[in-house]
Parts: sequence; structure tokens; C-alpha cells
Amino acid sequence: MWVSVENLVTSYGAEHRRLRGLMASAFTARRVALLGPRVEEIAGGLLDGVEEAAGRAVGGVVDVRELFALPLPGRVMLELFGIPEEFRGPLREIIDGFFDTAVSSVEAQRNYRALYSTMGELVAFKRRCPGEDLTSALIAAGGAGAGGVGAVEGGGGGLSEKELVDNLIMLLSAGCEPTVNLLGNAVALLLGDPGQLELVRSGRVSWGDVVEEAVRVEAPGANAILRYAVEDVRVGETVIERGDALVMSFAAAGRDRGVHGEDADVFDVTRETRREHLSFGHGVHYCLGAPLARLEAEIALRALFGRFPRMRAAFGPGELPRTESFISNGPRVLPVVPGPAAAAAV
Repeated sequence: MWVSVENLVTSYGAEHRRLRGLMASAFTARRVALLGPRVEEIAGGLLDGVEEAAGRAVGGVVDVRELFALPLPGRVMLELFGIPEEFRGPLREIIDGFFDTAVSSVEAQRNYRALYSTMGELVAFKRRCPGEDLTSALIAAGGAGAGGVGAVEGGGGGLSEKELVDNLIMLLSAGCEPTVNLLGNAVALLLGDPGQLELVRSGRVSWGDVVEEAVRVEAPGANAILRYAVEDVRVGETVIERGDALVMSFAAAGRDRGVHGEDADVFDVTRETRREHLSFGHGVHYCLGAPLARLEAEIALRALFGRFPRMRAAFGPGELPRTESFISNGPRVLPVVPGPAAAAAV
């Protein structure tokens, strides 16, 4: 499924420029900026749930990934795309399966069919009932009719039906799972090194610095598949020959000692090269949703550590189980003791 889709990730050259132009016309900076207050509201509601759960839990231990990091990006994306309630449960389950590279081929095929069936129903619904949301904007920008032709066959810049569905799949999945991992990794890294957390609490570094260093040292999307070299490429003494299959490792790039020094595997929010990573891609394939991911992560981390200033880890070094995926990179659980909530500002 990762290589059969027709979207921004798998397209190249003129096709990529056409698709990116259509995606960018709907995924505007203004649309993202307007989400800020809603992200804060969603975060606040989820943190109320964390506080309540901690009050009932033995020893006050709760899984902050399950209660906070996981639902927050999902709710933001569902609202951004205008996903009706009846589609939300199935889509969340399907997206989880999309990133699980440990599933059997039978499960993967079942997930493939479920995803296209659900997304086809969603597109049909949005054509009947358009709204002020990203799905409706992409349908309008694509100019493709229900048969999936229109502007494409006429030589224009529209979207075929498959391109529309495949790019919606890409935007929804890329807007959920990687941000969940970003938040989980950042929380784990900060709780694992109180000195780093104190730097941001004291104002010596920003939450934006935390986000950049977290995605550098623990790329939320570890590897990207599958590309082919379109020409011979020399890297040092190695020649990647035209036609060779490639897997790109954003995780390895983030720990390049030639760029980040001998301690490249250490989380350091003061690192001068913290923004010199490839975790959001590069060049024409730079992630369209990067501004939204950064916005969500900064708001979420500020809210979480602001609400629970004495939060501590309920796990030791190396104890967190990781996602069963060579694409997705983050903790599967994140047990913490939130501690008493900060008093509300008057």
C-alpha cells in the first residue's frame, strides 16, 4: 500500500508539482493558524481526563500516550478534514493498521480494502454535503467529478478519483501517527532528563526548541519507502545506480555525527544544529503539514507540563516498548505519574 498509492510521496517531477499545487491551495497557512485556539481547547479537555484518570489509578499512574498524545492529533485532523462522527472510529483503526508493518499480508490486504471503502464513502458524502473543511476544499480544488476524470482528462490540473482518495489518505495518516510519535518521544525525552526540562521551564529555551530537538534525535517517521534512483548518485565512495531501490532513513540522518557532533544520539535542547534535520523531509518533498505538527506539539507540550508541573516518569531507561514498525517511531505506552495539577490562573 505504501508504494501503490498515487500521492505526493510517490509522485515525481511534473506530476508532483501538479499534486502539490492542489494540496497547497487547500492546506493554507491561514487555515493552520486558525486551528491554534481549537488545539488549546482540545488539549485542555484531554488533560481534564488525564487528571481524573490519575485520581482513580493505583499509584496515580496513567498512560499519557493513550489519554493525551494519541487522541489530540486525531481530533485535530478529524475536525480539519470535517470527518463526520460515523467515520471517525473506522478511520482511526485503519490508520493504526496503515503504520503497523508487523501485520500479516492478509491483515494488510483487509486494511487496504477497508481504507478505500471508507474513504470512498467519505468523499461521496462530502460531495453531497460540502463544508468549510479540508476534504471539501480538496474536492473543489481537484475539479474531478464523481467519475474521477474531469480536469485530468481535459489536460488541466485536476485530480483523478484515485489521486483524490490517495492524497486524503496521505494527509490524514501523516497528520495523525507522526504527531502522536512526536509528542510521545518529546515527553519521554524530557522526563528522562530533568535538566533539559528545567531549561525550557526557566525560559532559556522555547517549546519550539524542544520540538526541533525531539524530531531530530527521534524522527517520528523513521524510514520512508520505496523510491528508485532516477540517475546514478555518488555518496562518498558509494555509487547508487540508476534503478536501485531505496529506503530513506530520516532517523539516521538526524543522528549524523558529521552534522551534529559525536554526541548526536543525545537529546540536547540547546544544540545549535537542532533544526538541521530531515524529519519533515527535504526540498520539493518537504512536509506540507509541518507547520501544523509544530503548532500542535508546542501547544500540547506547554499545556501538559503546565498542568502537571511535578509530573514524573513511571518507567526506567530503555523500558518503553516501541511501535512495531520500521516506518513509525515512538513509544507504544507512556506511563507517568502526573502529580497534582497546577492551580488555575485567576
